[in-house]
Amino acid sequence: MTSQVMDASPKDSQSRSMSPLPFHPTHPPATEAGDHLRRLRRQAGLSQLDLALLAGLSQRHLSCVETGRAKASPATLHALLSALDVPLEQCNAVFLAAGYAPRYGAAAPDAPALQMVNDAVQHILQANNPAPAIVIASNWNITAANASAGLLFAMAGVAPGNETGLNLLDTLLRPGGLGDHLVNADEIRAIAWQRAAREALGNPELAERLQGLPAPPARALEAPLSPVVLTRVRVGEGELRFLSTFTTFGMPMDISVASLRIEHLIPADEHTWHAMRAVYEQSL
Repeated sequence: MTSQVMDASPKDSQSRSMSPLPFHPTHPPATEAGDHLRRLRRQAGLSQLDLALLAGLSQRHLSCVETGRAKASPATLHALLSALDVPLEQCNAVFLAAGYAPRYGAAAPDAPALQMVNDAVQHILQANNPAPAIVIASNWNITAANASAGLLFAMAGVAPGNETGLNLLDTLLRPGGLGDHLVNADEIRAIAWQRAAREALGNPELAERLQGLPAPPARALEAPLSPVVLTRVRVGEGELRFLSTFTTFGMPMDISVASLRIEHLIPADEHTWHAMRAVYEQSL
């Protein structure tokens, strides 16, 4: 069963207007390994000396690699990319640009090698009941959910997905989707847009999707009243409030595994806990 929620990260505490803009890629694709590394280093806000120290090589050698005067070995590339915490798919692009074979594969979800991963995901989802939990892929597709997630969206009147499943960004940003059932829709839509726009810088598929979605309206940011942004879902019984946490796999060596994240919607008050316990127990 699939379902959908939104991610919620802390708000800016300053009072000002935030106006999400239509997404457009800001840089042409890099063609040389050195170009990739320079851009990734700058995006991380690191100097050559900072990165050299983190990766365990000399600043001079890093400078030569970035300018193309030296070719980095696979081991050096791995050290630099690991220090920069670069997503595995982008790591492959750098290895290819340097003339090496891609280092990381992307197994199909039903591949035997991923059985232990799928088992772990199912265990986490079931353990989260009666609180909702969903699995989100790198393109923001909802690939799995626990029973409580389906119950929550049924309570909110959100229609299930079609045969192609549901995409979190689509259902948040397009009229008639989950976003229409949120008390704080503008807030959550803006946060989701900002997060997706950052991720799309290294994800062409996500970038293409964002270009076809309506940017959320500008909203005024006020001083936060809570230490985290809450997901506030409008249901027949009133309002259910959740805080959001994420689980990812540590030390992934496969692109498919690295792209997965499990979002847990934890009830933020006793009323929400009671409502979710009641509907879950009735479904058993």
